[in-house]
Amino acid sequence: MAQAAQINVLELNTPIRVEHDRKRRQFTVRLNGSHDRAVLLYEYVGKRTVDLQHTEVPDAYRGRGIAKHLAKAAMDFVVEEDLKAHLTCWYIQKYVKENPQPQYLERVLH
Repeated sequence: MAQAAQINVLELNTPIRVEHDRKRRQFTVRLNGSHDRAVLLYEYVGKRTVDLQHTEVPDAYRGRGIAKHLAKAAMDFVVEEDLKAHLTCWYIQKYVKENPQPQYLERVLH
């Protein structure tokens, strides 16, 4: 029953809404109501530097572009706050490589 509900939610083409919890230092997407979540975790490693550490999407939701929305939100946050970023997470590295926008590239620390 839960599996069918997950499929139905995704088939409705519900817009993906990324939420930013600054206190917990994470970006999240609620899936299938509020029970399942996709998450991107980060930490401040300096006054103006963040480490984008980990992105996780539950198995049932992978391959649907959810991680891409999380990555974009995180990189847009880095740009908007004029931060520098370490890209520990392999998925964020891939996202920036596939979307080499100058405003992203100038803020990535190697």
